[in-house]
Parts: sequence; C-alpha cells; structure tokens
Amino acid sequence: MDLNSLPKNASSLKFNKHNQHVMSLCLTYMVNLELSLQKTCQALKDIHGIPISHQQVATYCKTASLCIKPFVDNYDYKSGNTFTADETYIKIRGVKTYIWFIMDAVKRSIIGYQVSDNRGVGPCILAMRMAFRNLKELPKNFKFIADGYSAYPLAAQHFFHEFGKKFKFEITQVIELSNDDAVSKQFRPYKQMIERLNRTYKASYRKTNGFDNIDGANHDLSLWVAYYNFLRPHQHNNYKVLNEGEMLSHSDTMPGKWQLLIFLGQQTILNMQNGEAANCS
Repeated sequence: MDLNSLPKNASSLKFNKHNQHVMSLCLTYMVNLELSLQKTCQALKDIHGIPISHQQVATYCKTASLCIKPFVDNYDYKSGNTFTADETYIKIRGVKTYIWFIMDAVKRSIIGYQVSDNRGVGPCILAMRMAFRNLKELPKNFKFIADGYSAYPLAAQHFFHEFGKKFKFEITQVIELSNDDAVSKQFRPYKQMIERLNRTYKASYRKTNGFDNIDGANHDLSLWVAYYNFLRPHQHNNYKVLNEGEMLSHSDTMPGKWQLLIFLGQQTILNMQNGEAANCS
C-alpha cells in the first residue's frame, strides 16, 4: 500500500544504437496516435527511415513509464471539491483485470488510478490515497460520486477510521442507468463524465489486444495518464491541455514534450531520494 516506492527494474537511459529522440518518437506514435508496437516500428521505418524492433519499442515505453510515473503521481493538481470514480476492466492473458479511475470533476484531471487483479476494497483504497495525497484535509462541501458498488463506502470508512474527521465523507451513489431517484438524477452528469473517461482509455487499450502481464498494463496506463493530464488537448478546455507546465511549454513538438516529461520525472525521483535520505538521517 506504499504510494512512494521508487521505480524498480528500470532500464538504462544510455542509448547504444538509437537516441532519446527515437525514444520520444516511439512514445508519440504509441501513446498519442494509439499505434501498436508493430505499427510503431513500421511508422519509424517508413516515415523516418529508422529500423527498430518491436521489443526495443516496448523497452523504451517501459523505461519512460518508470521515469514519468513519479512526476505524474506527485504533481499537485490543485483539485476541487468534487471527485468522481469508476472502474472498468481489461484483459491480461485472457483474464479480466480491473482499472480504477478517480477524476477531479472540475479540472477533469485523473488524480487517482490503479491496476488490480481483483475488484476488492484494497485497490479502491489505494486509488483514493493517490487522489488525496496532496490534501491535508478534505475541502468544504466535498463530494465523492461513484456507482453503487460496495467497495467505495468501505474505502470511505477506512479513511475515517485512519485519519478521523478531516477525511470523513460519504459516497454519493448514482445507481443503474436510469434516474429512478433524486440523487441519481442530480449527479448523473458526473457519472457520465467518468464513463466517458473509461471509453477514452479503452479506445487506446484496444490496440494491445490485452497484456501479457500486470506490469505491462501498469506501464501502459501510466504513460496514458501522463498523456491525458499533460499533453492531450481537450475540447471542453478550448483544446488546451489540462495542466500547463511551464517547462513543457518550452517545446513545440510532441517528442520534445515527452523528453521534458522524462526529465521532470527524473527530477521528482531525485527529490524523493533526497527526502528519504533526510528522513533516514
């Protein structure tokens, strides 16, 4: 249940055959344009004249994910007072696996996410902890909107027992697909918001035809969340990105922005290491 563990089993960023530009091109084709590994290899060869194997592309994406994830997870999204959550499923070697999303309903940023092999309360708690990590207490008039699944109220009880009144909140449950009660009618738009997010992610997931292992699913999800929160233009935000980092604006090309995200991730890892060293001393 540790949110602050540093990346393990990361590959080196020392390039023997290619360079960081080729790596960022792979990320652009794979994540932004939703191409498969094989189609990314074909695009690099046909468009840029770069011969590369699909295994090398996969290695680049894994390494980038491990670097970028700490920055995305620790970024202060300055969330509002309304969160909405839902879970969807993917396949890992043909077995159903679950993706948990928590979204800030005002800025639309993904502030909590988790891949799990079960639909229990544990992964739900971990996704909530990620969403609450920059909060010392809940904002006034806080709302947490989800469906009728029992894991959400149980997770809310866990936060109250662990942190007391500062994190006491009720789950506003939107039941089924029809507005049979006043609560569902009032908060249905928030539920539809998170369901649209699920569909957007599933569209990018389809190119994979499922994952070989849960680590692959985690790496893919981390890169997609980074793209969604920092690089993807959104119609409801006048086709601007949700979170405009000052450093990311220094590049006009998407491969350049991916390189800057990797740099920001490396800086976050260094800060985490220095913080842990200070605590140990």
